[in-house]
Amino acid sequence: MSVNYGSKRIVVGAHYGLRDWLSQRITAALMVVFTLLLLGQVLLTRGPIGYETWAGIFAAQWMKVLTFVVIIALAYHVWVGMRDIWMDYIKPIWLRLSLQVFTIVWLVGCAGWAIQVLWRL
Repeated sequence: MSVNYGSKRIVVGAHYGLRDWLSQRITAALMVVFTLLLLGQVLLTRGPIGYETWAGIFAAQWMKVLTFVVIIALAYHVWVGMRDIWMDYIKPIWLRLSLQVFTIVWLVGCAGWAIQVLWRL
């Protein structure tokens, strides 16, 4: 009989624990900083906010690079969360794998579309 408690506990699973916990916090902090920066730029804008204002905010190269980094961070943040949900609650392996593949394809598509909008490729 195997012991599944105390120091003799048999640990199974993907062992992503600390790395995923830390990556979730780092990506969330990066998204908060970006949101505050963007909010600051919007609040400091005089007059009505139209297309020209938004285009002006994202025209600077540093803002495009920062936005690109945040898009990648957001995609990774979502991937870690969804992968954990699929692993915790979907028991049939074929269904879990299908949902994980769908999630990856969806996230890559969304990130690609966002980058295309950002740089107008």
